[in-house]
Amino acid sequence: MSGTKTVAKAAGLLMLAQLASRILGFFRESIMAGYFGKTSATDAYNTAFILPDLIYWLLVGGVLSSAFIPVFSEYIHKGNEEEGWRVVSSIVNIIFIGLGILVIIALIFTPQFIQLQVPGFTPENKSLTTNLTRIILIQPLLLALSGITMGILNSYKIFWPSALGTVLYNASVILFGIILARPDHPQTISGFAVGVVVGALMNFLVQIPALRRVGLHYYPVIDWHHPGVKRIGMLAVPIILSYALNQFQVAVNSNLGSHLVAGSITSVWYSYRLFQLPVGIFALAIAVAVFPTLNEHATLKHWKDFIHTSSSAVRMVIFITVPISMGMIVLRFPLIRVLFQHGAFTAEDTAATAIPLFFFAVGISAQSIIQILPRMFYALQDTWTPVTLGIISMIANIIFMLLLVKPLQAGGLAFATSLAAVVNMVMLFYVLRKRLKQIDGRRILRTSLQTLGASLLMGVVVSLWAKGLTSFLGSSTVGSIIILITGTALGALSFAGAAKLMRMEEFNQTLGMVQKKLHR
Repeated sequence: MSGTKTVAKAAGLLMLAQLASRILGFFRESIMAGYFGKTSATDAYNTAFILPDLIYWLLVGGVLSSAFIPVFSEYIHKGNEEEGWRVVSSIVNIIFIGLGILVIIALIFTPQFIQLQVPGFTPENKSLTTNLTRIILIQPLLLALSGITMGILNSYKIFWPSALGTVLYNASVILFGIILARPDHPQTISGFAVGVVVGALMNFLVQIPALRRVGLHYYPVIDWHHPGVKRIGMLAVPIILSYALNQFQVAVNSNLGSHLVAGSITSVWYSYRLFQLPVGIFALAIAVAVFPTLNEHATLKHWKDFIHTSSSAVRMVIFITVPISMGMIVLRFPLIRVLFQHGAFTAEDTAATAIPLFFFAVGISAQSIIQILPRMFYALQDTWTPVTLGIISMIANIIFMLLLVKPLQAGGLAFATSLAAVVNMVMLFYVLRKRLKQIDGRRILRTSLQTLGASLLMGVVVSLWAKGLTSFLGSSTVGSIIILITGTALGALSFAGAAKLMRMEEFNQTLGMVQKKLHR
């Protein structure tokens, strides 16, 4: 099977799994919104992930995304698999010793961290946030297991176990949330936190059979002097620095949000979840699927194939996400009503959430593209360049937040993220162009302009349709579902018609992939 077909097949599988996972994720958020609304309790729950996420990304996430897979893949492609397993064992042992120490320290000093993180919270809400954080602090250890397992399997171009694991993760959160949470007792939102821990465990366990089939070899060693271990360390250091600084950006966001109206952090979080929907389903799936192939091209120095593969991935992401961005802007009110407006989540909460969603939606395509571009650097075993550019965009994000939070409130926090994504994307493209001499820029630009034109046409059509139906059906849940479904269908048809008239290559590729799936 050719590299392009392998990437397409893997991306298709990951997209389906991500779609199922995201649907469950929104079902989870919908249940939580119905139970607790947009309140200080949901603010506490969303804030409780910051410290566990910091620990995970410091020791695991950055290592996996930037260093572990490229180095382990190189051992596989060069036929030195056994030596690769010794490197894996050393890295696993180092990570778990470090994680154990950090989790213990974090459990002790959680109250102090929460005080710094959200000084605007009431004492009661700080206490709730502290309790939730301590529950979720178990998650990094379990996510490390599943993350490392995923990295090993991805190196062998095996993707389905980790994809299934994300589905089971969200299913566990939903199950325990329903069983343990009670709407009239805000502290029982901890049921969802318990589900997070159980879900992380399920995410790991489901990958074990596939890991055993590839021939797991574990050694109880820590070889600091092994060249592979040193190389992973050198590649991971800038990523670790990047994520540490990124958490400072998250801290500024939550700090500013804690001083806004109660529920503001939740409105940003819910809209951010919608913003991440196309990024996770399409862009991240394509990026994860294309990464091993990019590593292979770079290792074998097949530079034409490297540029062709990366260009195809970027153009496909643009073709998919630009119309989704436009559709989300136009249909944001019925979308939020359908997903969240029930129980304790009111029409006023919908209006408040629609503001940051508008500003997030503007940056969907840029955020999607920067899931791919850094991986091109990682495949070249250069982690410093994307990290340096990422740090610049983080600084820009913080400046944007400080400038925009007063005039736009929660919307300013969202808009800052979108603007920073655009800044990051432009810088990455510029440096890649200088590094590789060519990045197929003309085709990427042509696809961007054609997709934007077709999306603008689609936006006008869907906007007129939604306004007409809203005046007739009103803003009830049933009416919103009808508007959302018919508007999405009409938008897809109008966009597809415009893309076909322009004879876009990406349209034919997408149509061909769908036809093959249906045929199978």
